[in-house]
Amino acid sequence: MQHDADLLRDTGVTGVSVRLTTPRGTVTARSGAGELESGRQVPLNGYLRLGSITKTYVATVMLQLVDEKRLSLDQTVEQVLPGVVSGAGNDGRAITVRDLLQHTSGLYDYTADVFPDPGARTYYTYRWHAYRPAQLVAMAMRHEPGFPPGTDWAYSNTNYVIAGMIIEKVTGRTWEQQVHERILRPLGLRRTETPGTSPHLPQPHASNYQQFTENGPLIDTTVPYRPFDSGADGSMTGTADEVNDFFAALAGGRLLTPAALAAMRTAVPVPQDRGHPAGTQDGPGLFFTPLSCGGGYLGHGGSGFGYVVRAATTTDGRRTVTVSAHSRPGDPRTAARQEDALRDLVDNALCRGA
Repeated sequence: MQHDADLLRDTGVTGVSVRLTTPRGTVTARSGAGELESGRQVPLNGYLRLGSITKTYVATVMLQLVDEKRLSLDQTVEQVLPGVVSGAGNDGRAITVRDLLQHTSGLYDYTADVFPDPGARTYYTYRWHAYRPAQLVAMAMRHEPGFPPGTDWAYSNTNYVIAGMIIEKVTGRTWEQQVHERILRPLGLRRTETPGTSPHLPQPHASNYQQFTENGPLIDTTVPYRPFDSGADGSMTGTADEVNDFFAALAGGRLLTPAALAAMRTAVPVPQDRGHPAGTQDGPGLFFTPLSCGGGYLGHGGSGFGYVVRAATTTDGRRTVTVSAHSRPGDPRTAARQEDALRDLVDNALCRGA
């Protein structure tokens, strides 16, 4: 695993950390620098921005509500949030809760609107600005849907902003409160947080670096870009050991009934032109990806300016790995090489000893 972490570093990533949890114990590896200026090492179990891994926690709460008969995956968004999804051809009467959670809604991804001009200047100018969920959804509703609901697949953060709104409407409590009460507290995950728009990441943590343009400088983006990933689509923080504990508990059936877990694992194919490995499928909040040694793994990724985090577990929850890479390049070819190295690392970690 150390060799694979070094290979990922050699593609140009400033710092890499890996944590693998198995029935026989925990294996860790790290490579590169946690901070370029000082050269200090990447913390072995430092705090991470989880980005879109947040979606798996949110989807778990949604499936628990389905278990409790307070929500149905086949309910339409209009039935739960009347009038919220409408305009420009968007129709909440045709979009189900399932469509939201598995990205088959066709809804426009609001993130393109809140970062309209890619570059470091935009990052510095707007990084402290924050929107309320209703504002982000309204922004997305100005755009026509990409396709009729249920006919295609396209990843959209707007889906999970709406999911967070649904949780609050159904329970009377915010999605953050529900995640704490239903997942974090029962599992004893004390270092996993829902910081909302707070930019602070507890120590220890590695610094994140974004190259906004090809051949441009690496910009320290440890302070996140608050216009996106500040809500149910990607705001959570935590540590690799607690991410592993969560995914192991989820896959092992400790958070959902067998029926609800089966619903979460009922997935649709992800088209091969969407940047995922061949054979990838997407269920409510949980991706299935084939393994080179046979079978596949469940998991989710998260990313923001300057970081990529990937969490993955075998389908029985017995081997779980979290990988964090603390820089992102401006060159698409370098980004593709880094993604390949990251996928190989996850595949090897889960296949060895399988």
